[in-house]
Formats: sequence, structure tokens, C-alpha cells
Amino acid sequence: MSFSADRPWAAVALVTAAPFVLAIIEIFHPHPDDLFALDVDTWMFVHYAQIPLFPLSALSVAMLVRDRTDWAAWLCKAGMFVFAVAFTSFDTAAGLVIGLLVKGALASGQPEAWRDMIDALWFDPVLGGKGFTDAPLLGLIGRVALSFGAVAGAVSLKRAGHGWAPVLLLAAASFGLNVFKAHSWPGGPLTFGGMAVAAGWIRWEALRRKARAMAALEAGQVAAPRKARQQVDAS
Repeated sequence: MSFSADRPWAAVALVTAAPFVLAIIEIFHPHPDDLFALDVDTWMFVHYAQIPLFPLSALSVAMLVRDRTDWAAWLCKAGMFVFAVAFTSFDTAAGLVIGLLVKGALASGQPEAWRDMIDALWFDPVLGGKGFTDAPLLGLIGRVALSFGAVAGAVSLKRAGHGWAPVLLLAAASFGLNVFKAHSWPGGPLTFGGMAVAAGWIRWEALRRKARAMAALEAGQVAAPRKARQQVDAS
């Protein structure tokens, strides 16, 4: 018996765990209005956790279409790959590096002496946490790729016969980062929480369809010998 059929809840957890945990983690993501007023320990904990959770969340969505070979499935996988690379790179620089610099600045007793160096990274248009236009390039690429990949995945999954509700939820939830332009509350939790629910829903639908197909096949295999015996008896 397959892993999915034997342990359906484990199969659902496999695609929901990473985005669900990420959604919870990002509830506690500090809002950096003033970098020197950050709760640095919380900031570092959240950003260390996000480093594996971003690519694992992308993998969770890609797993939903792993058996699909249509163009939409390939676009989904490509979008999730770009999101994982871009957003992890962005979050390492704008999260962990900024956090370490702020921690060093506060420990030095002369934080203002560090401000120019910290601002140079924080307002960098490519890697920064804020960017000159409030849209650092890597962060922008990452969040657009997430939405692109999720919409493509939703198209592929709908073509595979999944219901409208879970595929629309998957697509709509992926726009949270773009609407709120941040992965702190509410953007991140709504995005990844919604995608976790959608992924679990879609996987559960697939398992139910597979179980019904197996039951029908088994019923047919039982009915065939019975019908054959009836034909022999009649002759």
C-alpha cells in the first residue's frame, strides 16, 4: 500500500507543515519602523527560521503538481524555484545581516556610528529590507514569482479535476505579499496560512479521489469472477 493511502494525514501534513509553520512564525515578525528599536532576539529567531521555511514552502506547492506534465505545472515549478532562491537571498541580507549589524551597533554603545553602514544595506535597491522605492528588487522578484507560480499551479490542478474552492484559495492567498508588500503581519501569515490550507485541501481531495478509484477497481475485480461463474452456471 502506498504512503498516501496508508497514512493520509501524513500525506496532507507533508504539503501543509512548512507553510503553516511559516505563517505562525511570521505573526511574530517585528515591524522595523526604527531598526535601533528592534527586538533583536525575536528578529534573529524569525529570520533564522525563515531561511529553510521559504524554500520548503515553495517545495510544498511544487509537490502538488509533481505528477503533472502540462505547461501550467512546469510554470508553477519554475515560479516556486525563483521564489525560493530570490526570497531566501533577500531575507538573508535584509534579515540576518541587518540583525547582526544592529546587534553589534547596540552592543558597541555607539549605535549612531553604525547607522550609515546599516542604512546602506537597508535602503539598497536590490538586497535591502526597504529599498529606495519600498520594493527591493530581490524581494519584488520573489513575491511576484510566488504569485505567478501559485496561479499556474492552480490552473494545472483545476485542469486535473480539482474543485474551484481550493485552487482559487491557493491562487488568491499567494497575492498577500504583493498586497501588503511585506512578509510580517498581516502579509506573510495570510499568504502562507492560506496556501497551507489550500495545499492540504488539494492533497486531501486527491487522496479521496484515489481511494474511490481503488474501491471501484476492487469492486470490479470482485464482480468479474462472480459474473463469470453465473455465466458458467447458466450454460
